[in-house]
Amino acid sequence: MSSAILSAEDLQQVERLIKISIDKPLYPETFIPWAQDIGPDEWYMPERLISLYGLPVYDTLSPAQRRELSRLEVAQAMYTYCWSEGLFCIFMNRYIQDRPIADAERQFLLREIIEECRHQEMFARAIQRIDAQPIMPNRLVQRVAKWFAGHISDAMLFVECVAIEMMADRYGEYIRQDITSYSVMRRVAQLHHIEEARHIIFTKAALRYYTKRIGFLRATCYSVCILLTLRVFQNLYVRAEFFEQLGIPNPRQVRREAFRQYQIRFAEDCLPSVLEFINSFGGFNSITRPLWRWILRIG
Repeated sequence: MSSAILSAEDLQQVERLIKISIDKPLYPETFIPWAQDIGPDEWYMPERLISLYGLPVYDTLSPAQRRELSRLEVAQAMYTYCWSEGLFCIFMNRYIQDRPIADAERQFLLREIIEECRHQEMFARAIQRIDAQPIMPNRLVQRVAKWFAGHISDAMLFVECVAIEMMADRYGEYIRQDITSYSVMRRVAQLHHIEEARHIIFTKAALRYYTKRIGFLRATCYSVCILLTLRVFQNLYVRAEFFEQLGIPNPRQVRREAFRQYQIRFAEDCLPSVLEFINSFGGFNSITRPLWRWILRIG
C-alpha cells in the first residue's frame, strides 16, 4: 500500500529513522538531570522571554522576583507544549487507522506517538520539578478545545500542530542556547529538539500534501484557526495572577501593559517561521490580514 503523503524515497528514510529510534532511544528519565537543583545564578528560562522584561515595572523587581516570574511563566509555556503534543497524537492516531500493520509509515508514526507521549510526560515532570502549578484555561476554552480536537479535519488539525511546534521550537531554542537557564530546562528543550528533528521528514511531506493548491476558503480557515490558538497561548502566558503573587501593585493594569508589549516581542522572537508558513499557503488575505493585525497586532 503506497503512501498518499510520503514518496518512495521518503519511505526509505523512514525505515532508517525507525531503526535509529529503536537502536538509539533517548529517554527523559536518563537524558535529563532531574535530581540537579537550580543554581543561584540560573534562570528557569532566558530573561528576555519574561513577559515584564523591558517594561519600567521590571526594573522595580528584585532578582528573586524576576526569577520567580520566570518559573511561573515557563510552566505555562510547557503546559501549552503538552497540549500541542497531545493534539499531534490525535492526528497521527487518526491517520494510521486504515494503514496495514506492517506498513513502514504506520510503524514510523507509532514511534512518533510513543515519543510524543514521552514528551508530554517530560514536560509534565518538568513542571512538577520546578514546583509550579499552571493556570488552566477557563471552562469555555476547554470545551471549545475538546470539540475542536474531535471534529475538525485532519488537515486543519495538522497545520494547527505544526504552527504551535514552530512557536515552541523558538522558545526551546532560546532556552537550550542560554547557559544561564536551569540545566533541567535546557536538557528538556534539547531532547525535544532532537526528537522533533527525527520527525521532520514526515512533517515536511505532510505540509506539502495538506497545503498544496488549497483554495481561498480553506486557507482562510487554517489561518484563523492558528491565529486564535496563538492568542489563547498568549492569554495563558501573561497572567495578572502571577503579578499579584509577586506583590506588584495594580496587577491587572500591569497585565494590560505587559500584554501589549509581550505581543510585540512575541511577534519578533517566536512568529517569523509561523508567519512564513501561513504565507506559503495563502493564509494572509483580505479577510485574515485585518484579523491578525487586530488580534495579534501583526501582519
